[in-house]
Amino acid sequence: MTSKVDEALSYEQARDELIEVVRRLEAGGTTLEESLALWERGEELAKVCRRWLEGARARLDAALAEEEKGAEGTGE
Repeated sequence: MTSKVDEALSYEQARDELIEVVRRLEAGGTTLEESLALWERGEELAKVCRRWLEGARARLDAALAEEEKGAEGTGE
């Protein structure tokens, strides 16, 4: 479940934190418990990024549909 704090993150903030989480996991040197916590955080951040991207995609699709609708109405 995504927290209210996570929902307030911009796409760029979530992406940057996710990059840092991945970097820390790839570097190693963490305990199993720390690694699991990082993994869980990464999953939550990925969800935030996915929601932003899905929202952007929906907006683009709506704009393209509106553009096509307008073009049909003008006979172009």
